[in-house]
Amino acid sequence: MLEKIKNALVNLSSAIQAGKIYSSDHPSSKEFILRTYKSLHESLTQKKEIIIGIVKDELAWEGEIFFSLSEKLKPLIRYLQEKDIERMIFLPDLQEEELSRFVSFLIDKEKKGTADAQEYLSALGVRNIRVGKIRAFSTQSEVAETPRKPKKKQEKTIQSVSQLIEKVLNEEDLGYVELKFNVLTYMEDYMGRRQELFDLVSIKQKDLTTFLHLLNVSILSMYVSSKLGYSQDDVLDLGISGLFHDIGKLAISRRILQKNSKLEEKEFSKIKLHPAAGAEILVNYADTIGLLPVVVAYEHHLRYDLKGYPFLAYPYEPHYASLIISLCDVYDALTLRRSYKKDFPPKKIYNIMMDGKGSMFHPQLIQDFFRVMGVWPLGTIVSLSNRSIAVVRAINEQDLFRPTVEVIRPEKKREIIDLADEKVKLSIKTSLNPFKEGKKYLEFIRDNT
Repeated sequence: MLEKIKNALVNLSSAIQAGKIYSSDHPSSKEFILRTYKSLHESLTQKKEIIIGIVKDELAWEGEIFFSLSEKLKPLIRYLQEKDIERMIFLPDLQEEELSRFVSFLIDKEKKGTADAQEYLSALGVRNIRVGKIRAFSTQSEVAETPRKPKKKQEKTIQSVSQLIEKVLNEEDLGYVELKFNVLTYMEDYMGRRQELFDLVSIKQKDLTTFLHLLNVSILSMYVSSKLGYSQDDVLDLGISGLFHDIGKLAISRRILQKNSKLEEKEFSKIKLHPAAGAEILVNYADTIGLLPVVVAYEHHLRYDLKGYPFLAYPYEPHYASLIISLCDVYDALTLRRSYKKDFPPKKIYNIMMDGKGSMFHPQLIQDFFRVMGVWPLGTIVSLSNRSIAVVRAINEQDLFRPTVEVIRPEKKREIIDLADEKVKLSIKTSLNPFKEGKKYLEFIRDNT
């Protein structure tokens, strides 16, 4: 029976992933729901009820914690936790349609709170699935006594990225539905909210900082392309391309990338081989992820004027996706703190990148990029000309230097101000480094974003 329970949970997790990407009525999702139902139905012929609990971010059944399945069960655990569900009870009269409605409930972002989860499910006609807090367990005292120890969402996200990258580096199978679901999750969690990840940049482990960069490039590319009107499928393909664009660099030499000092000429020459190396790695996954990530990995250092690398014997115009990823790659590299570089505040980053207009970057694309991002991105902590501290809340496309801000200090003067309003005589004096003087204001970044 244990294997049937495991199979049921794995298929339920897959149904959630497919349902999130497509819909719970999509054939892929329905197939996984049917498999889940069959496993549960067979188990319920031997048990009067099946009770599943969450223990330390793992799913458990009758004292058996499914540690080995943690990776595959992440989507299911994530959505249960978002609904504040710590236990599920499946009853003998369970119907396949009830499972389908349960999956729809879990992936519905509008149904966040679960104080009334059971009441809501009942209203949907779900009578044979009961949900609630783990303390409601009467038959699983051993599980109930085990405290939960949730991790920070940001750290779990970085771990998810690192595991995906490791799979490719280790030439392991990569599930497309799982990959697309993860990228969609990154987009939903951090779209326009990258500043929330700043507290992770101080992590001392260089590998994690590298994975954070890959995540940022993925999120940036999805954010910008969505704002430019790309379809969701194209946005997700760009996100996947951004996530793997530097896979060749990681494969060539992690030792070189872990240096705290500037790269030597020989080391830099070796690193310059990484676009071709990345394309060679990703072409083995073309049946799963398509050819766009392969193209982007090869072209993201070509530059708009083709004076980058690798050298092209027969020049051609780079794919537009590669030009987008290249922009996001440089922007994030300038944004992230590097031990051998000075701080690059947003305005300086804008000036540096605009100097590359028409040479390093596509002239129209870089204008569109900053029209979306602004000079001071959403969530930037700034000091105004009257010495008050504010957080950027909205970009003004007509005047990139005058966004809408929320004053957070002094607290008694907290208000929203449109700096582009002619009646407002305030301007941004400088930005505050979130790693230094701005660190104490990071909590305000999360407000209203």
